[in-house]
Amino acid sequence: MANAAPDRLIVAITGASGVVYGIRALELLRQTKIETHLIVSKAAELTVAYETDVQPKKLRELASVYHSVVDIGASISSGSFQTMGMLICPCSMRTMSEVATGVTSSLISRAADVVLKERRKLVLAVRETPLHAGHLRTMATLSDLGAVIAPLMPSFYARPKSLEDMIDHTVGRLLDHFGVDLGTVRRWKEGEDSA
Repeated sequence: MANAAPDRLIVAITGASGVVYGIRALELLRQTKIETHLIVSKAAELTVAYETDVQPKKLRELASVYHSVVDIGASISSGSFQTMGMLICPCSMRTMSEVATGVTSSLISRAADVVLKERRKLVLAVRETPLHAGHLRTMATLSDLGAVIAPLMPSFYARPKSLEDMIDHTVGRLLDHFGVDLGTVRRWKEGEDSA
């Protein structure tokens, strides 16, 4: 009898601004039984230092398993290693472009390519503005390949009281794509009378 696929989620953090979203996703996922596999790009290491007080060791400890971005032979680089999919958060334009073209110069783009070929869920929390036509075409290509393009945009209908509320809501919406609900999303009209 076949075993059910394990609850494993790949989380990649790239060098785009907004690394706090990826860090918060890892913090929230620690409340679950989901095994997280973290990859951090070299540029992301710099961005984490610029934007947060989180030390590299502490960031790696947020995940169940940490993979070096240069380890192309890691478990997550094979389709036989079952996962729920992959969240790239934030996703830089460079990473997005590599994934769209099938260029696998790092473990991040290789793992994303595997997720796409295995028809698993790939969510790219892109972070850039404004976007030029090349960015938009690349996003359309990725959408055609089955990826979810989820720009990091706050939802004000949730009436956030703080920056942390905004981050938690956005991360919660990203995790929704993997069927993970940690109670951080104030859902539109949920709980209102249907009258």
